[in-house]
Amino acid sequence: MHIAVIGTGYVGLVTGACFADFGMRVTCVDKDEAKIASIKAGQMPIYEPGLDALVAKNVREGRLDFSTDLKSTVAQSLVVFLAVGTPPSGDGSADMSQIDEVAFEIAKALNGYKVIVTKSTVPVGAASRIKKIIEENRGTASRFSVAANPEFLREGAAINDFMRPDRVVIGCTDEEAIAILKDIYRPLYLIETPFVITTPESAEMIKYASNAFLATKVSFINEIARLCELLGADVHDVAKGMGMDVRIGSKFLHPGPGFGGSCFPKDAKALVALGRSVNYDVLIVEAALHVNDQQRKAIIERVRRLVPQLEGKTIAILGLAFKPETDDIREAPALKIIEDLLRAGAQVRAYDPAAIETARRILPDIEYCEDEYEAARGSDVLVVVTEWNQFRRLDMPRLKEVMREPNIVDLRNIYEPETMRSEGFNYLGMGRT
Repeated sequence: MHIAVIGTGYVGLVTGACFADFGMRVTCVDKDEAKIASIKAGQMPIYEPGLDALVAKNVREGRLDFSTDLKSTVAQSLVVFLAVGTPPSGDGSADMSQIDEVAFEIAKALNGYKVIVTKSTVPVGAASRIKKIIEENRGTASRFSVAANPEFLREGAAINDFMRPDRVVIGCTDEEAIAILKDIYRPLYLIETPFVITTPESAEMIKYASNAFLATKVSFINEIARLCELLGADVHDVAKGMGMDVRIGSKFLHPGPGFGGSCFPKDAKALVALGRSVNYDVLIVEAALHVNDQQRKAIIERVRRLVPQLEGKTIAILGLAFKPETDDIREAPALKIIEDLLRAGAQVRAYDPAAIETARRILPDIEYCEDEYEAARGSDVLVVVTEWNQFRRLDMPRLKEVMREPNIVDLRNIYEPETMRSEGFNYLGMGRT
């Protein structure tokens, strides 16, 4: 079976490489010629552990190819996955212009039965929208089906998430298309992966509802962390006690500087916009977004608790990506924190194992360092923003030696307060006395 994946961003590239590893013949298409040439040369446009090796393996074995020719790729494929961007519009709703453009091009390329599948995160009703565009613009009477197959990939663990998913969601009402998609995912039946077969509308909502719920969980524990500080409780113990309840679970109960990345903020805002489109206020998700915004704004006050006057001070930032094992800085908490520090007159030195080049394009006015100790050199406060593993076991005597003042703000609670104070640091965590 030949598969086309349109779009070579995060979702498209991972999807194409993993389907190829399932034994499918896959061609990934992108209109960006320079990007395709770079991928063919073995240079990945994103940082994702293991992706370069997986792509190289399947290219070498003849199952994975890359092209800028959408028409010929669609013509030779039975299944066409759409993995183009749906960035937020000004009102928070998903911008569907790339989806519409690709649907129009697919319509012109139809030469036989095709299954058109959305991998992109799209609003409820997108499958019907795509179907209408293709019906109105196809050059032949060729049959086609449209399905929704949302992705649930975590950046930094995307390959494992694809190969060993919690579930596979297929939204389609055409039995022939459902059978074809089940065949594509046949390797996952061997590991007893649950499948949810539903309508396109329900599949589209599952993706939005899942991300909005996880975002709400993050905002909830951040609210509890702030209460813990005011009341003398320890959020670490509170979250542990909550997480033992199987109805709640321990995941995403980790306080921090707020959620970021390409999914949670965008999808939560899009869900709110979807509600407004049918005159319904999604109040819980709106509150989660508000708490997240306030959480970021409050970080600078946390720094000021250790250094009240920030003008002329040097602040070391450890971590720029929104999470470990990625170079993605979209909606990353570090961006807002750095902007606030610069506005207060501070100088910023920063280090991240993967995201420096990405950040440099957005924040050119800070100093980027080669490692965590260079970033800390001469600093008045060190702020841990992203919980990369290498930040979890810093050489504390060395750190204290290179810093001007031994002040640490740990936004991820990767250290114990008593241990840090015994090392001679003035230490502030999140929600811990």
